[in-house]
Amino acid sequence: MSDNSLAARAAWLSYIGGYTQSEIARRLDVSSAKAHRLISRAQKAGLVRVFIEGVPAECVELEEFIIHRFGLDSCTVAPMLDDGELGEDPLTSFNAVGVAAAQQLNNLLKADDPLTIGVGKGRSLAAMVRSLPRAQRSDVKFVAVSGSLTRNLSANPYDVIHNLVERTGGEGYFLPVPYIASSIGEKELLQAQKSVQEMLQLARKADVYIIGIGAIGDENRVNSHIRQVRMVSETEWHDLRKKQAVCDIMGSFIDANGVPVDSDLNKQALGLGPDDLRDRKVIAVVGGGGKGAAVLAALRTNVITDLVICEDTAQRLRALLSEEAA
Repeated sequence: MSDNSLAARAAWLSYIGGYTQSEIARRLDVSSAKAHRLISRAQKAGLVRVFIEGVPAECVELEEFIIHRFGLDSCTVAPMLDDGELGEDPLTSFNAVGVAAAQQLNNLLKADDPLTIGVGKGRSLAAMVRSLPRAQRSDVKFVAVSGSLTRNLSANPYDVIHNLVERTGGEGYFLPVPYIASSIGEKELLQAQKSVQEMLQLARKADVYIIGIGAIGDENRVNSHIRQVRMVSETEWHDLRKKQAVCDIMGSFIDANGVPVDSDLNKQALGLGPDDLRDRKVIAVVGGGGKGAAVLAALRTNVITDLVICEDTAQRLRALLSEEAA
């Protein structure tokens, strides 16, 4: 993030949010002295008037709304990069969110203590890794929280453990099973393996988790990643829609209220589930359009503590809450 963008955020937090200099430093993950310089920079640049001008101010306003509405520890809203026409190129949304999430992960990696990070999968996390600066952290462990394979046992193209290891020099731990088993019997068989049990135990002991959120999608706008890559069959996808599932969070398919739907697929996911992460630090990274309902459902599980989200989805999230209140 550029200093100009940080300056706008710092100014909004100071003059609109009423945060102290030390609180702003914590929110932006900078020193107190730099927070002071950023506020001064905003003043000199003419950003501070009756309100804070520019897109970053709108993003910070959305961040504050989401933080207070859901009791999150933090929320980062990545600005739209193409003047609101993300529908023409959804990759811009993933790229923007990837940069914002990479900054958070990079901050975690700056810690001196050894660290174990539980990692989900998906396009948003892949974008995060692409933007992550290289570092030498051989004492960091990255462990998959969900199965690392597809149903035909090929490598999941959006499993990011290998790339994280390549970027950081850390240790990577895959979960050598499908994301979703083909049957409950297959899940029980695979989950009984000693190697799988050891990986799950390691994942449960992670210090922090970084996960994605998937939308189930609809017939008119095919934005369901698990459908596109055939992690579920067409019959299973239609059944999820019939049962009003709107979100996939770590292989758990939930409805608009954040409650798992009555589907056998919810008994076939291999890996940790949302309840395993309860009361832990869980950073959800959400890029791509059409995910407002999915994000709202995921937040209602009360598992997520920190959120990185694109601006258009944040706007849709707020609109959905307004529609419910009307």
